[in-house]
Amino acid sequence: MADPRIIDIELDARTIIRRSDDIERERQVAIFDLLEANHFQPAGHHGPFRILLRIEDNRLAIDLKDENGAPLETIRLGLARFKRPIRDYFAICESYFKAVRSDTAKGIETIDMARRGIHNEAAELLQECLKDRIEMDFDTARRLFTLICVLHIK
Repeated sequence: MADPRIIDIELDARTIIRRSDDIERERQVAIFDLLEANHFQPAGHHGPFRILLRIEDNRLAIDLKDENGAPLETIRLGLARFKRPIRDYFAICESYFKAVRSDTAKGIETIDMARRGIHNEAAELLQECLKDRIEMDFDTARRLFTLICVLHIK
């Protein structure tokens, strides 16, 4: 019986560095929300799935495993198309985190709307780029994009 969802997700330990509290919170929330509710169906496989996200040679590698941890496949995606959304997302997040500490509610709301817009566009791009290999819902794509951004922090 197919169970098209992620039950465990990890980020490549080689990319884990000291992150700010804000970024660490974003990572934790994205993982928690993703595991609570997601739709993730790689072509030719039945879930549930355990995945490891990593960056290799400017490509996203999604190491796909079955629920017992047995390797199934690695799906790779070039990230050149995501360079600008990732850069824009980092910039707007930095503004957002600063605003939360010092700005008015109106200023925070404006920045948050811009942040959501960039995030939504990147999620749609991720869905489009993977459509022939992985079927996923919009919220899953949004949370995966957040984690892709976290992997890019140097």
